[in-house]
Amino acid sequence: MTSPSYDLFRPARQTTSTIFASPHSGRDYPADMMDRTSLDRLQVRSSEDAFVDQLFACAPEFGAPLLCSRAPRAYVDLNRGAEELDPAVVDGVRRRGHNPRVASGLGVIPRVVAGGRPLYQGKLSLAEAESRLARCWHPYHDTLQTLLNESLGLFGEAILIDCHSMPHEALDGVARNAGRRPEVVIGDRFGASIDSFLVERIEAAFSAAGLVVVRNAPFAGAYVTQHYGRPSRRQHAVQIEIDRSIYMDEARIEPRADFEDFAAVIRAVVAEITQLGRSDVPLAAE
Repeated sequence: MTSPSYDLFRPARQTTSTIFASPHSGRDYPADMMDRTSLDRLQVRSSEDAFVDQLFACAPEFGAPLLCSRAPRAYVDLNRGAEELDPAVVDGVRRRGHNPRVASGLGVIPRVVAGGRPLYQGKLSLAEAESRLARCWHPYHDTLQTLLNESLGLFGEAILIDCHSMPHEALDGVARNAGRRPEVVIGDRFGASIDSFLVERIEAAFSAAGLVVVRNAPFAGAYVTQHYGRPSRRQHAVQIEIDRSIYMDEARIEPRADFEDFAAVIRAVVAEITQLGRSDVPLAAE
């Protein structure tokens, strides 16, 4: 299923309560946005979780749906709340207390891309911001909640895997594990967004694939994990951040020559994670 804001890939039959989503891999840059920025295309794409959707494209083969944004993060950030509007970039918006994401220029309509480079000269109108939310943010999140509700109905639980990538330098200050630099950061809001048993199994899946994993540093999860992670209701959410340098040339935003080899590693991880929510007979079929 395709909409202007997302692609939804469903399995032939959903056999797991696990759902995969990639909110930052969208790369359909509207002409009206590119016409308004002084940055070149590579600079605008620097905040994009490039190719993450391709890394997790195998999810439907293991019975899990995959939701991928088409809208770029620099246009609308789907890992922010719709109310996280930045008065420095959207005209007519009032500041609502201190929000560190908005203050840094990374609200739902971003003011900057990676490296703090401003996207626009001047402000967008409130009508333009609201139009972006109506066309991109709301359809994506409506669909995501529908997928969660479906899993809850079929299996009595839902496990959302929110898939991201991070710049290599983001881990410069993170402690090494047995002398090895971390390659994957699992964010569970310090235990608030998913049951400990599940996050331990997810961590074990990445570790078994040979990847060095840390939790919650420097990324503990943002809007998606905070909003959808409700373990008390058996609705779980966890954020996965993968070091981009493992599979792509960050400067050129191109897959590395061994991209398919790393995709095979992630395929094995996806196979393990989908086992967490697997049921041979969904509740609705009983």
